[in-house]
Amino acid sequence: MTWHYNGDLFEDPQNYYGFVYEIENLTTGKKYIGRKYFTQAGYKTVKGKRKKIRKESNWLDYYGSNKTLQEDVDKYGKDNFKRTILKLCKSRGNVNYWEAKYQFELSVLESDDYYNDWISIKAHRKHIKEE
Repeated sequence: MTWHYNGDLFEDPQNYYGFVYEIENLTTGKKYIGRKYFTQAGYKTVKGKRKKIRKESNWLDYYGSNKTLQEDVDKYGKDNFKRTILKLCKSRGNVNYWEAKYQFELSVLESDDYYNDWISIKAHRKHIKEE
């Protein structure tokens, strides 16, 4: 399965740091709002020294961190889930801010229509201005 953004397939992160997404179980209608970064920390050995680098994350195959959601993906199969990018972001702080904003606006903790169990955020005013 692929990611969708504005009704089209999304495959090229360009200059973005990460994104906020919605995964929908097409069988039950239950949803999950989360975030994913396009890169992750890694290490490379250069001239015998270990150097910290950024490498591509598993974003193409990612189906969320929620255990119940992952169990449902195994139970119903990936073809029964739709993955939609809600917002592309250019910084880590911006991704984190927008994830929490969507989660609060959609009241994900107050509804059984969402898999979300937690909202965890540490944000600064400048994160909103990084768009």
